[in-house]
Amino acid sequence: MILWGASINVFCSTSPVDMRKSFDSLAGLTRDFMGHNPLSGNLFVFFNKKRDKVKVLYWSKTGYCLFYKRLERGRFHIPVPGQDDKTTVELDQVELDMILDGIETDKIERGKVVFA
Repeated sequence: MILWGASINVFCSTSPVDMRKSFDSLAGLTRDFMGHNPLSGNLFVFFNKKRDKVKVLYWSKTGYCLFYKRLERGRFHIPVPGQDDKTTVELDQVELDMILDGIETDKIERGKVVFA
């Protein structure tokens, strides 16, 4: 269910966020905590402490869009941050889609692409 263009990056916060936060508060976290421009047109993903809720912030030329999902059972599986950055994990759109569908992306092995 990819809804975004190919040039959009996805940045996932590795720290839990209070789900009462809305557009401006999440934009502030994007700028101050994650170190990214919330007006860039990229997707910024935030999970709550129990990881059963997620919000995705997106700037759409004329205003912010906010996608919110709550799981009735289970938890979202958040990727582990790398050594360089402890606050944010960059995902591709396929990984985000799998996470939103409840798939554990760390257990998936990608095949090698061979060009003939």
